[in-house]
Formats: sequence, C-alpha cells, structure tokens
Amino acid sequence: MAEAFLQKAAGDSLRVASAGSVPSGYVHPLSIEVMAEVGIDISDARSKSLDEFLDQDVETVITVCGNADQACPSFPGQVRRYHWGFEDPAHASGDKEGQMHVFRRVRDEIERVFSAYGCGRKDA
Repeated sequence: MAEAFLQKAAGDSLRVASAGSVPSGYVHPLSIEVMAEVGIDISDARSKSLDEFLDQDVETVITVCGNADQACPSFPGQVRRYHWGFEDPAHASGDKEGQMHVFRRVRDEIERVFSAYGCGRKDA
C-alpha cells in the first residue's frame, strides 16, 4: 500500500520499490481489495525480499512495520532512513468486515503519510 501511495504522489520524480525483511510471498488479498476502493490497482504487485535491492543504489529507506527499522540492512550510499510504524493489518482478527475495517484504517494512515512525503519530494 505504501509503495502505491508514494509512487502516485511522487510520480516520475522517484523510483519506488517495496520489500520486506521477511516477505510473506504474496500480497494480502484484503490489501488489494481496500486499495481498489480508492482507485488504485495493486493486483499485479508482488512480495519482494530486501535482498533484491542490496546491490542497487538506494537513496532512502522507509520502514513501516514493527521492528523492520532494526532488521533492515544498510544500503551503500544511503542518504536517508525513516521509520514510520503502522499496525500490520495482516494480523487483524475477526470476521471479514472487522478485518476490512483494520485494513481501511491502516490504508488511510499510510495514504496520509506517504502522500505527504511523496508530494514533498516531488516539490523539492
């Protein structure tokens, strides 16, 4: 979700990619569903490992879940590093509507933060 919101806000001014320290291997179906509700299709997104990016030039690393800021390796030449912690909606329990409520809330929190950051970077 963060990757999609940041890419939308930053446009072509940034190359955006997301990855996990322990990737699940899939994009949660409820993430796809709640993003579609706001007009963003992430159905082609895939779960990626940080290892895919270790040999690339990385300017900024933003971690979003739990202790990801501690598990994330340093990238050569890295200039910026931020940790904006969000609840992991994949751990939501209850019926589907209860889970959707959590996914929507987290989606909206992520959108506010990453859209603001992306617009700021685009304008810089």
